[in-house]
Amino acid sequence: MSAAESSVPQIELVAERLVAGGACLAREPSGRVVLVDGALPGERVRVALTQQKKTLAKGDVFEVVEASPQRVAPPCPALAAGCGGCDLQHATHDLQRAAKAGIVADALARIGRLRDVAIDAGEYLDPWAHRTVLRCGVDADGRAGLRHRRSNDVLALDACPVAHPLVDEVLAGSHFPGAEEVTVRVGARTGERLVVVAPSAGAVQVPDGVQVVGADRLDGTDPHPGAAVHEVVARCRFRISGGSFFQSRPDGAEALVRAVRRALGTVDPATARVADLYGGVGLFTVALGVRRGVLVERAASSAADARHNLAGREVVVVADSVEAWAQDRAHAFDAVVADPARAGLGATGVAAVARTGAGRVALVSCDPAALARDARGLVDAGYRVVGVELVDLFPQTHHVEAVTAFELDGP
Repeated sequence: MSAAESSVPQIELVAERLVAGGACLAREPSGRVVLVDGALPGERVRVALTQQKKTLAKGDVFEVVEASPQRVAPPCPALAAGCGGCDLQHATHDLQRAAKAGIVADALARIGRLRDVAIDAGEYLDPWAHRTVLRCGVDADGRAGLRHRRSNDVLALDACPVAHPLVDEVLAGSHFPGAEEVTVRVGARTGERLVVVAPSAGAVQVPDGVQVVGADRLDGTDPHPGAAVHEVVARCRFRISGGSFFQSRPDGAEALVRAVRRALGTVDPATARVADLYGGVGLFTVALGVRRGVLVERAASSAADARHNLAGREVVVVADSVEAWAQDRAHAFDAVVADPARAGLGATGVAAVARTGAGRVALVSCDPAALARDARGLVDAGYRVVGVELVDLFPQTHHVEAVTAFELDGP
């Protein structure tokens, strides 16, 4: 033990359960809660405390005294070097999936005051070599990589075990002098590759066939010519521009579509009038086969892609906020699909959904607390929770994606 390590307060604890954010909750004999990074449920660990307050402390595992049978050796060498990209590689995939279901149940009960909600852990998705979008920092030598844990310092990478092989090829074969950040986006099923370089492209070096565009050329009002990749999801082809959002793996996008279809119950998207709120480039409208309705997306680049992807359908694309669209006039829809940003619908978004009068709502959430708040709001607005299905888009991390089904309770 080094002098620095010996000066850090340490305590031996038994970890209870994984919580939102990836840490494991433990308790001191006094009852104070300690959030422990690197621990797993049931383990006895020696913890080096990093933060201390009266009712809450945080710390890192210094030593595993009694290991969980679901602990595994992280296979990524970058993790041992300090990479902050993955925080659950030390847990089996089965434990990760079960823990995420427990985190959602806890949030619904504690924040949303909704207990006994049916939660399905969802379909199995390959936990390795899946990410088709990777946002990277750039080090002083012009090499791309991920940030160190709890730091803005960049750890240069030639490969990442959760990244798609096409992304790895870009990481290993590129040089970005003078850049601060790069986003690598690939079409796993088309082979197309794009790098967005911030603040500007400059004299970058990338493998043959990789498109490059500077972030300064993407002003957010419209896609830059040529700065896009295409992806195939559910046999549908999507244009995704450099400034647009899309799910980070096509098989995960397909799992999301299937979960949303199940959430809509007996509503047939091909014949129903559907509102696709926060609709992005049109994933759900296109893949569900929606023929009539509206897609609302405030990001100009995504809205422009949606118009391209929805060509030939009787679906109106509204490039505005959901709240502004909802206030414009009364809307009557059979179903709503809502996929808001991490903060969730919020009170105004809940009101917008309720204003549609839709009998069935599929809510896609990427934060358990936001899901719980939105679920409480929709219940208060007259809906009941039918169930929650998780979609494990981000294995090896604590991030949770959930599709929740709501049904209008009464007229």
